[in-house]
Amino acid sequence: METKVAEASPLTMEWRKKKSTKPVSEKILEGLIKAGGYSSIILISAILFFICKEAFPFLLNAFDFKNFFFSTNWNPASVNNVSYGILALIVGTLCVTFISMLIAVPLGLATAFYISEFCSPRLRETYKILIEFLAAIPSVVWGFVAIMMINPLIIKTFNVPIGLNILNASIILALMSLPLIVSVGEDALRAVPDTYREAAEAMGATRWEVATRVLLPAAKNGLLAAALLGVGRALGETMAVLMATGHSIQIPKSVFDPARTLTATIAAELGESPKGGEHYQSLFAIGLVLFIISLIVNVTADHLIRGRKK
Repeated sequence: METKVAEASPLTMEWRKKKSTKPVSEKILEGLIKAGGYSSIILISAILFFICKEAFPFLLNAFDFKNFFFSTNWNPASVNNVSYGILALIVGTLCVTFISMLIAVPLGLATAFYISEFCSPRLRETYKILIEFLAAIPSVVWGFVAIMMINPLIIKTFNVPIGLNILNASIILALMSLPLIVSVGEDALRAVPDTYREAAEAMGATRWEVATRVLLPAAKNGLLAAALLGVGRALGETMAVLMATGHSIQIPKSVFDPARTLTATIAAELGESPKGGEHYQSLFAIGLVLFIISLIVNVTADHLIRGRKK
């Protein structure tokens, strides 16, 4: 049995053609969006190329993998005993970041839960403005806070000889990371559909049970992203860490020991090293290591979020 397909009339074909044709303004907008997406990829690739180009002569001539990653002796300006060991710098960076996140993540997520679910709309707007104001404070001002306020407070409270140490820098980094964690976490919680809340309340759940048993599992991807964005913020901070850690090259044994981070080393020494010299190139090698660490954090975050979504 043969089936006959009705041919479309010329009027129908013309209507379909007009429907499939996009307006010029929509094409321009799509082009701008695509250009913005491609530009970010191009910029990141250009930055990576620039870092690798400046670090390549050092990696080719003076780089020793064992000494570079497993030695604590960083002395690039020495005349007789030049050494490029960044183990103490890596340990200092990881210690400051880890302790700051121990402070910032629980406090930031708790604040996000309070703003999203427990405070009144008027208070919510006030708190959000105050938290965003924290993000507007310059990094160097946080460094002054670390030196003038937190430094004597640590000395007096814990009876230690100096307050410029890992604990000081961790507190400052936690305060600097809070606005980002709170904002992203609060957005993730507000993105949960209201039907989830209404269904839980209809079953007799309290506001606390709604927050912990309904909203927390539903918004876990966004909350995880907020925490990992805080890690990235802490890893990349320079000036406040430079002023608050004590800037001492050693592997810290406690939170009251001074330390030095990768970013602080680059900031402190790049202006003093002759351009194109071995010391200059070694700082770009540190920048490459920092770039790789940040890439690992971002890839891990993406993997965890994708795995949780699945």
